[in-house]
Amino acid sequence: MKYEGRVTLPTQKNFLKETKELIKRWGADAVRDSDGTELDKSILELDSKIYRKYFVARGHNDFIKNHPEEMQQLYLMSKYHTATSTSLTIKVMEGYYEEQLKPDFIHDPKKWWEVIDRTTGEVVNVDKWSVDEEDKTVTIEETAPFHEYTVSFLAYMTWDPTHMYNHITNDWGDEPYDIPFDVRQPNSQEYMKDYLRKWLKENPETDVVRFTTFFYHFTLVFNDLGKEKFVDWFGYGTSVSVAALEAFEKEKGYALRPEDLVDQGYYNTAFRVPTEAYLDYIDFIQQFVTQQAKELVDIVHEAGKEAMMFLGDNWIGTEPYGKYFENIGMDAVVGSVGDGVTSRMISDIPHIKYSEGRFLPYFFPDTFHEDNNPVVEANERWLGARRANMRKPLDRIGYGGYLDLAYDFPEFVDYTEKVTNEFRDIISHIDESKPWSKLKVAIINPWGKLRSWQNFMVAHALWYKQIYSYQGILESLSGMPVEVEFLSFDDLKEDGIADDISVLINAGDAGTAFSGGDHWKDPELVSVIREWVYNGGGFIGIGEPSAVQHQGKYFQLSDILGVDKELGFSLSTNKYFEDLTEDHFINQNRTEFDFGESVHNIYSTNEDTTILEYSNNEIHLATSTYGEGRSVYIAGLPYSIENTRLLLKSMIYAAGKEDEYHIWHSTNPNCEINVYPETNYYGIINNSMKAQKTEIFDGDGNSKVYHLEPSELLWERIK
Repeated sequence: MKYEGRVTLPTQKNFLKETKELIKRWGADAVRDSDGTELDKSILELDSKIYRKYFVARGHNDFIKNHPEEMQQLYLMSKYHTATSTSLTIKVMEGYYEEQLKPDFIHDPKKWWEVIDRTTGEVVNVDKWSVDEEDKTVTIEETAPFHEYTVSFLAYMTWDPTHMYNHITNDWGDEPYDIPFDVRQPNSQEYMKDYLRKWLKENPETDVVRFTTFFYHFTLVFNDLGKEKFVDWFGYGTSVSVAALEAFEKEKGYALRPEDLVDQGYYNTAFRVPTEAYLDYIDFIQQFVTQQAKELVDIVHEAGKEAMMFLGDNWIGTEPYGKYFENIGMDAVVGSVGDGVTSRMISDIPHIKYSEGRFLPYFFPDTFHEDNNPVVEANERWLGARRANMRKPLDRIGYGGYLDLAYDFPEFVDYTEKVTNEFRDIISHIDESKPWSKLKVAIINPWGKLRSWQNFMVAHALWYKQIYSYQGILESLSGMPVEVEFLSFDDLKEDGIADDISVLINAGDAGTAFSGGDHWKDPELVSVIREWVYNGGGFIGIGEPSAVQHQGKYFQLSDILGVDKELGFSLSTNKYFEDLTEDHFINQNRTEFDFGESVHNIYSTNEDTTILEYSNNEIHLATSTYGEGRSVYIAGLPYSIENTRLLLKSMIYAAGKEDEYHIWHSTNPNCEINVYPETNYYGIINNSMKAQKTEIFDGDGNSKVYHLEPSELLWERIK
């Protein structure tokens, strides 16, 4: 069936005929410009909704060149340098791209910079070092020979990172660099509102103002070769300024150190367990950003337009699962969709009228060239995203980049026509109804709800979901027939664990935020979980769950899991438990597993642990009972169809619901079934590129065999 609408098409000048053709073929009802393109009069006169990009804090060089002191700032850390005598000179910009960044000498370095002896961790007294502005160096006196030193320094950002990336990728030549300004500064504050009002009057044909995004870019710093040096999609680095630091101290009652933001050179990435100071800073920035963003959205609404936010680029402070996002009053959020996780990250966002996913690949020359077939990537992306859309569909989809590039690939045009029709077909059958779920699972870590469906989001890299367990877990869950909630450790301690949650999952490498680090030394946290599992809850640990060396244990919940990790401290203690159970509910009819970059040296702590996979003298899969509850341990879980089924069976077992496993069930893991009681439909999808045969069990235990074509989606009425 052919449906129309719910699709946004990127287009450009002098491309009217082709645009009309693709509007018809893809059923698009909206057109948009992209970074580097504009819409001419003929495009604006189309009978389509018009999206226009709007850069709040970049693309205004005439303004910022008159107020260079209001450029955005960030803290950077120099390279580690070893002192070989009692004096050391450090070039602070060594390794950084000087066309993107320059040190801030306007504000007193003695007040705002910090020199640290990294061998001892001590801050070097300001009397012991001096700054040479011309050479961009710091000279430290009375250094301890063969100690390492670093300089944490404030810098101005002289080139917006996304503009830089697009400039380099698309070879924009002599186009001027976009210089970002800081809306916390007085002139910038006034300018951003006045310019928006002026822009709205000059662009009356615009229906949707697409903020890309608001004020502060995620941390993206380039090296001296013009290549990415450090990327953190969650990084709050560019929200820093002297004005912000002073306002923070006034509001929170204490001053931040540069180290609170530099974080030993880790810059508080999403992998790091967040400190209280950093969480305070995130909260502080979110309050400021959402308040300022609301003022701009109000201006857009006063002009009779819709306000859409791009979940990327300058999105810092607008965290859509944060407690202040609702205050902005956004109409819509659009974000980049490359798989099931990113689709759910956008479609689950509360407090908006509609969500939109910008599907990959971008219509950029790095993908659309004669030696490449973009259909290969597009197909892989869609199959991942489709699983998630069967659970919680986006309201709209679209694409970005140069339409003329995509138009020159007829096979891609044909495939996209198929995708857009299938997307609308999914929505027509679901019709805003809630899908049936087998159970409810909660992911627990220090971030909780704030980072729902979010992990590290690095450069759209597909390989991350292949090797990294936490991403693999989320990707599996994104299309699985279960409800998913994200809880912080504070949530567990303050509110307990809700009755409708069947299983808790803790996963990740030891010391990272995903596992929890030193939080597991908190007796209140471990007691809450132990009591809940003891009374019948299910717990799944993947990788190094609850891991921190404390009181003779590494996995602090090893009593629940029935396993621990050997660090070399207990090699003198014999470990006799290695008998394998081969026909358990979880590993039934399965002998091969993929644990990815598996955690090693896992052993059973007692004879009651049920070992389901044992090889190379270590455990990779096991279960245990704890009072009335159950646990499952998995050494690693990269995303795959087989591992999705392994995780589902593990949750079913941990929840004690084996008897319900075959309710609305596909016997073939390549095929999944989603049920919509409110619309009286169920959908069967083939997640592979090969024809599949599967037996489907309905809600009453009746079964029927289906044959599905490669990637087929089949709808049936519930009888």
